[in-house]
Amino acid sequence: MKTIELPVEGMDCADCARHVAQALERVPGVCRVEVLLAAQKAVVEVDPVRPPALEALCRAVESAGYRVSPPATPLPSASPTRRIVTLLAFVFGAVLTVVVLGEWLGLFEQLTAHVPLPVGIGLVGLLGYPIFRQVAQALLQGRILAHTLMSIGALAALLAGAWPTAVVVVFFMRIGEYVERFTTEQARSALRGLSRLMPRQARVERDGALIEVAAESVQPGEVVLVRPGERVPVDGEVLEGTATLDTSALTGESMPAEVGPGSVVLATSLVRQGYLRLKATRTGTATTFGRILHLVETAEANRSATERLADRFSAYYLPVVGGVALLTYLVRGDLMATVAVLVVACSCAFALATPVAVLAAIGAAARQGIVIKGGRYLEALARTDVVLLDKTGTLTLGRPQLTDVIPLQDRSPDALLALAASAEYASEHPLAEAIREAARQRGLPIRRPENTRPLPGIGIEARVNGHFVRLGRLPAGQTFPKADALAAAGKTLMLLEIDGQPAALLAAADTERPGLREALEALRRLGIRHLELLTGDHPRTAEPLARRLGLTYRAGLLPADKIQIVQAYQARGHTVVMIGDGINDAPALMQADVGIAMGSGTDVALDTAAIVLLRDDWRQLPALFRLARRTRRVIALNLGFTALYNLIGLALAALGYLPPVLAAAAQSLPDLGILGNSARLLRVRLSTS
Repeated sequence: MKTIELPVEGMDCADCARHVAQALERVPGVCRVEVLLAAQKAVVEVDPVRPPALEALCRAVESAGYRVSPPATPLPSASPTRRIVTLLAFVFGAVLTVVVLGEWLGLFEQLTAHVPLPVGIGLVGLLGYPIFRQVAQALLQGRILAHTLMSIGALAALLAGAWPTAVVVVFFMRIGEYVERFTTEQARSALRGLSRLMPRQARVERDGALIEVAAESVQPGEVVLVRPGERVPVDGEVLEGTATLDTSALTGESMPAEVGPGSVVLATSLVRQGYLRLKATRTGTATTFGRILHLVETAEANRSATERLADRFSAYYLPVVGGVALLTYLVRGDLMATVAVLVVACSCAFALATPVAVLAAIGAAARQGIVIKGGRYLEALARTDVVLLDKTGTLTLGRPQLTDVIPLQDRSPDALLALAASAEYASEHPLAEAIREAARQRGLPIRRPENTRPLPGIGIEARVNGHFVRLGRLPAGQTFPKADALAAAGKTLMLLEIDGQPAALLAAADTERPGLREALEALRRLGIRHLELLTGDHPRTAEPLARRLGLTYRAGLLPADKIQIVQAYQARGHTVVMIGDGINDAPALMQADVGIAMGSGTDVALDTAAIVLLRDDWRQLPALFRLARRTRRVIALNLGFTALYNLIGLALAALGYLPPVLAAAAQSLPDLGILGNSARLLRVRLSTS
């Protein structure tokens, strides 16, 4: 399937995105459309055999009333919110004052009497042409827009001869359109800020010369040079040079890291001191940062139940308002009251109330090194009552050290360790790295094995130097010398078998993550009473850690066992969060209502977890739960305020207490309220307990 991305301008709410999607889906050759409001683009999957022309796609977008911007158009920088809001409030207040005085002093009636109607019609047409054109196009396609009723109201005012009222209505329609656009732009500001962190240029060694090229044109394997004060444009491995690296743009971690030859560095990291000559491993959208940016941009596709409900409500709201307006005219016979009803309704506010808050929360989290894949996960996180935790790499640092090699055969510890390290030659598991590191420190050869076969939840088996080697957890029911004493010390035990016979016990020790106990206590204070440790380790290894942390635990589990435990809780009506490292617990992360990967930017974690914490900071976890609950409160307040505001406005308009000019001014206010309320989420800090 071929994919085309179209940057689309002018989308303000879910209705806009839906209209663009519907227009594109009607183009022959289009298979699937996903419109991303946050990223302001449409992702179109087309038939690779008979793809539609790009011009046809652009015309479809324009027929829906929107515009395709050139791909090279730079992203607008975030506006200084306070200054613009202040200016907007000043203009709005000044115009509203004139409108109120004009209504009170009868100036509109005098204008109607002394200025010819054609002049008024010209003003209305001039001011409202862009909106009227969009509304007309939609009506021809059988669609009703948020501005449809207001446009009908303005035309009704013209028919009644009250052209000044129509001018005011159209003016506030334009103001409202700007406010809606400004509201969504501010919600997207955090995401736009993220996208600007990716360097546009890179210095590459080609044909013996150092040249500057577009970062996305760099190919894997090419050598890139990064100087002090520059951001790394690719993911790569350091070949030469040392540097102090600031990774805060990617992980939110404020402490710089020292890197040198052999180190892996990620795109957007800032070189504070030194220089780096590195071999590119991933470039452009394939970098870790590129993947994270894509996940954040597409997060709105994972819509919460509240968002879907609000969208359905806003779709029915406009016909209901039309019915109220008709009823008002039939009962009261007052055309201007009918105009006021049509004008005061604000369906966009309902459509904006939830996604603006969700975008603000996701953007704030992304700036601090937390990837949230959608509003549905924030909603689930806010009602979580069961938290399940993996051990290695999650509760512990995931950097265990090998402490003991106890032979069970007539072989030396070094010979046994060399075989174990060779079997774990390519494994990414933290225990495998501990074994390889111990072998390297002793100067032992680590040979590439043959016929390697991972055993999920158990270990690994391979053929090394003609021997069949198996390394993994201890079988249940078997006892070995010193095993009880090592397990009582909280060490993880592994059994090395050679040619089917027990050959050695290996023991490794890990340490708790900093801030772990305080974070678990904070989760309990948030009302999460059930915290449980799930591990594949032997019960003798899991019990000391669980006891210290005050957790219930289940040990000796396979990945399938963890899935069954998650499913059992879900069947009893619990909302389950699974927290792991995203490597050996990926199936359970996917099964849980919310899977959270701690301190991992790996492909597996980004693919399987719903939320990824890019740095190892347990203090972020309770703050993440608080963000989810705060987002839920903000959404509830947005929806409640909008519903009450519209209900009061419709009642006053229908009863004749709200003139059309004031109704037009009133319909813009809910958007500002939603913006101000949701903007509080952009200031949330997730790095403190």
